[in-house]
Amino acid sequence: MEQRISLVTLGVRDLGRARAFYEALGWSGARQPDDEVAFFQAGGIVFGLWTALGGHGAPGIELAHNVRSPAEVDALLGDAERAGGTIIRSAASADWGGYTGAFADPDGYVWEVAHNPGWTLAHDGSVRLG
Repeated sequence: MEQRISLVTLGVRDLGRARAFYEALGWSGARQPDDEVAFFQAGGIVFGLWTALGGHGAPGIELAHNVRSPAEVDALLGDAERAGGTIIRSAASADWGGYTGAFADPDGYVWEVAHNPGWTLAHDGSVRLG
């Protein structure tokens, strides 16, 4: 696993209210593909607001590590499990066109591992909304 975070997602109760709050703080350029999630470019990472974080509802937080291929998703989930993590979502094709799974670290913090063909993952690990 490369030492980086691609995405930080906050579970929110009301996406419109949360998005308006961050926009009032000066954040701009949100991409909202549906009624459940909005993404802001935040330097070399993405900041997300999601109404259904991990299928468990809000509030909550999830970190993400984007990789360059679906095979890397499978490999990293295997590495996490061997290191003592717990697989909480097996890797699978996602509705949004990518491939994703998730693990929890020994303290229960959730990391999504995802290949998102619609986002650019640069050589240095920075991610850009596509």
